[in-house]
Amino acid sequence: MTDISTPSDGDIRRSARRKIIATFFARGIIVKICFALLLLFGFLAIFADIVAPYDPNAQDLLASLHKPSLSHWLGQDNLGRDVLSRIIYGGRVSVAVSVMAGALAAVLGIGFGLYAGYYGGRAGQVILGFTDVLLSVPNLVFSLILVAIIGNGLMSVVLAIGIGMVPTYIRMVNGLVLSLREHDYILASRLIGQKQRLILLRHLLPNSFPTLIVLFTINLGNGVLTESTLSYLGVGIGPPTASWGSMVSDVYPYLLSAPWLVVSPAACIILVIISFNIVGDGLRDALDPRLKGKL
Repeated sequence: MTDISTPSDGDIRRSARRKIIATFFARGIIVKICFALLLLFGFLAIFADIVAPYDPNAQDLLASLHKPSLSHWLGQDNLGRDVLSRIIYGGRVSVAVSVMAGALAAVLGIGFGLYAGYYGGRAGQVILGFTDVLLSVPNLVFSLILVAIIGNGLMSVVLAIGIGMVPTYIRMVNGLVLSLREHDYILASRLIGQKQRLILLRHLLPNSFPTLIVLFTINLGNGVLTESTLSYLGVGIGPPTASWGSMVSDVYPYLLSAPWLVVSPAACIILVIISFNIVGDGLRDALDPRLKGKL
């Protein structure tokens, strides 16, 4: 008699995870490079205290605007501070602000979007109307207004950027829920008497996850750009805390005489934004088997 064994739920989940990982890394060399860059920036941000060769705020006015050397790989800025150390610490600030703002926006936006898309009614109309008003204001302008009202500083910038991202989640989730709620499995869940909250959490939200992953990663890149812009304009993270945007602002007057001081933090901003976008596209393709595009 032949013993036919069926795979357990745990085996199925592990096999699905392995397939997702394999599909993600099969998207091409560009995805691998961008993923490695994000890991590198994340590692440097977490272990900045250990990795940075110098105190980012230590000044040596006699060595201001020094070119890159063996002791200072990326040179020294107008106050004689080590540029490499400030980039490492600035990455911690920029990435942390972007992640916290993105998480805040995702929680609020997904919650309001699910409610407006599934329940609708007058409350849903109010949510979508308020969303349209916020979407009519550019995110950077909205963030500038909020920072001007609540003041600059780390948490103020996180709130300003995060709230500015909320409307994109509301609109995205609302559209996804409207397209999914009439599917047969949703109707079947209603017929068997499943609670509305469980339908939202077990069916609608998981099926929206691949698209939300892309939106989240794109918003992380946008968060880095917005934070850098606010710091460049002098209304973001205040000195002496290192930030990529403030680093560009501080040395902009020396663009012609010491261009390496501007290129280094600007290159980090560009690389992080591009990496977030490409990794997000790769995750979307890996999580959604219907998408067969190649990078």
